[in-house]
Amino acid sequence: MDLERFQDDVYEITERLAPQLKKEDLPKLNFVRQRLIEMYKQNLVKINHSVLELICATNLIAHGYSVDVEKQVSDILICDVYATKGDGTTIIEIETGFTPPEHALDTVDYYIARIMSKIARYSKYCSKFSLAIPVIGVLPIPKIFLEPPNTRKKSDIKKVKFFCDRFYKNPPIEVDEILNARLHSIYLINIDKGFAKEMDPHTYLELTDKLIKKSEIDTGKSK
Repeated sequence: MDLERFQDDVYEITERLAPQLKKEDLPKLNFVRQRLIEMYKQNLVKINHSVLELICATNLIAHGYSVDVEKQVSDILICDVYATKGDGTTIIEIETGFTPPEHALDTVDYYIARIMSKIARYSKYCSKFSLAIPVIGVLPIPKIFLEPPNTRKKSDIKKVKFFCDRFYKNPPIEVDEILNARLHSIYLINIDKGFAKEMDPHTYLELTDKLIKKSEIDTGKSK
């Protein structure tokens, strides 16, 4: 671990992000920075992911939220960014597109299953759930999660569960989690410019549909 380098980097990015915030909100950002430093000392975070968390945290703080990072929300789940504002709670899970070496031959399927599982598992622990990704990546989002729960077909839910069960069995994704899961927004993160832009998932899909048409399973539905 190179603690000094990590500290230098997170201090540099927070200095770049600070102008986006009111002076009285800077302690909220500094809290997130210090949390990440303490977690780095425990070898729990890496610099690339921490920078993304700080950028997302800044966006939320600017909108009146208090933010924590790497927060445990269940016995098995730790979310990337957890924010509160009044009675509302927001979770942002950041995706970079990384897949482990053991899935070198089924990278796309594994990635889609991971997106499905995150929406299904995390969204029940907050009033608003979002995914975030650097602008250089594309999220393969199944359209079932953009539909109201009461309009989701049992056949589509079973297809999502079957797909997720290939990769997530301990514990498996439950049918009720898929039925009730919701994705409220997408954050596009520009790392170089130091900002995150929130957008509606439907708009995001319209923008990326042509790029992911061949790789998106779309829960088995035809377009």
